[in-house]
Amino acid sequence: MTTSTSSLDLHESFKAYDVRGIVGETITADSVRAVGAAFVDVLGLAGETVLVGGDMRPSSPAFMAAFAEGATRRGADVVDLGLISTDMLYYAAGVKQAAGVVFTASHNPAEYNGMKMAKAGAVPVSSDTGLYEIRDAAQALLDDGEIPAAEAVGTVTQQDILPAYAEYLRSLVDLSGVRPLTVVVDAGNGMAGKTTPAVLGDAALDALPLRIEPLYFELDGTFPNHPANPLEPENLRDLQAAVVEHGADIGLAFDGDADRCFVVDEKGAPVSPSAITALVARREIARAKAEGEETPVIIHNLITSRAVPELVAADGGRAVVTRVGHSFIKSVMAEESAVFGGEHSAHYYFRDFFNADTGMLAAMHVLAALGEQDQPLSELAEEYEPYVASGEINSQVADKDAAVAAVVAQFAPTVGAGAGEGQAVHEDFAGVDTTVTRMDGTTVAAQDGTWWFNLRPSNTEPFLRYNGEARTAATMEAIRDAVLAIVRAER
Repeated sequence: MTTSTSSLDLHESFKAYDVRGIVGETITADSVRAVGAAFVDVLGLAGETVLVGGDMRPSSPAFMAAFAEGATRRGADVVDLGLISTDMLYYAAGVKQAAGVVFTASHNPAEYNGMKMAKAGAVPVSSDTGLYEIRDAAQALLDDGEIPAAEAVGTVTQQDILPAYAEYLRSLVDLSGVRPLTVVVDAGNGMAGKTTPAVLGDAALDALPLRIEPLYFELDGTFPNHPANPLEPENLRDLQAAVVEHGADIGLAFDGDADRCFVVDEKGAPVSPSAITALVARREIARAKAEGEETPVIIHNLITSRAVPELVAADGGRAVVTRVGHSFIKSVMAEESAVFGGEHSAHYYFRDFFNADTGMLAAMHVLAALGEQDQPLSELAEEYEPYVASGEINSQVADKDAAVAAVVAQFAPTVGAGAGEGQAVHEDFAGVDTTVTRMDGTTVAAQDGTWWFNLRPSNTEPFLRYNGEARTAATMEAIRDAVLAIVRAER
């Protein structure tokens, strides 16, 4: 017996870290069925358990069924987890020691869907760890037009893991003793509308001293209220207004698959992901030290504020910088046995969560830090935001290398293509001693620690991405404007 498939070029939907495409065009039930079969074949999962779940997008149920069909046909036993957030897959893959997939396109618009895959133990499947091999094997099945049946075809069973997931998170952060807090949560019609009542409310466990004010908890993958992408400031406006309206202590915004969490204070002002990284790092360092760990390791990417490594060092930890991207972070987390890791994009990784990222656990740490003392969040966060950041600014540049070289020529003219030290000649910064490093783009920093900036070329778009920060707003703006003027002169 064979299963018919149709031809499609999977290169269009397979990215470096996941699969993402337009439903019916670059990702179809036929292609997903082939990927399910290839997932089992490439990872050697015949006779093993494969976890399958999906988010609230209209196409997710059909894709889950198609993946399960391909996986069972090649001999795996599928456990259908139903509606899940991405970090629920990581939890299940960790506790069950089973590989799996979640169907989601994260913050992308409704016409998209995709797959995030994990090996047993929540080890990520990326371009470096088998994703492209799965793509090529699935492509061969599509081109052949059939999926041969294994000698022993697998079965499909259902399991609801939400209560166990909620209980596990509560075992990591105890919120039962915090002062009463009013918390506005914007789920953006995404999966946090399902996970928040279970973890922070009383839908699955005993009530906590939290009054949850829900915003857009209805699961709707067409995103009728706003895109489920809190990284864009306009998508935080409803949350900011609701926090002020309810006199809330804090606001939380999750993306569509609820693996990222953004925070606003009681005034409705955003708290930077770098500040959240520093705050959680402090808590995790203290906990690890209390358990006898001499120098706990914290991972952060190179775009994160310099406040993070400074605080980590001051608290007796060791900070390790890595490239941007979750597969890099997770790999270094494992290599270093790091207790925690954070990114500027609001991905937060925990050793106690299988080195995987979870927005909900990060939110719980922030609620604990806020609820264990009497200061409002705006005052608590000040300690973790000593610098003024530019945010990410994109410039469309035809020759990215030439633009970067022109900037280095002004800020460190004696430094070539590698790393080194120089002295700025730019008219506004002449004589400033600088260093240049070449991890994930080019970072130029003042040796006295007053400012730094990074220029990082996009791998998929004609953009050069600028991030920078300084001790003062005036310096941040002066550096930003000077660098962007040079970059944009190269168009």
